[in-house]
Amino acid sequence: MVKTIRKVGNSNALLLDKAILELIGLREGGQVKLTVNNGSLLVTPVASITADDERFQKCLDRVVKTRHKLLKRLSE
Repeated sequence: MVKTIRKVGNSNALLLDKAILELIGLREGGQVKLTVNNGSLLVTPVASITADDERFQKCLDRVVKTRHKLLKRLSE
């Protein structure tokens, strides 16, 4: 995935999609640790969101409920 650095006020920003944030366990306002290694930037969550079985089931139920038509088409 290629992203573009954007001007935000007097700073520059790298905007991350919601899906990317969810994959690494972050949400808006979350803190990250930045590390530079051989010219590469590594972004690591300071405290990621952990999903217990109950939270996972609630999220799964919500996705199935809201996307049931799409899921049915994909299964065919």
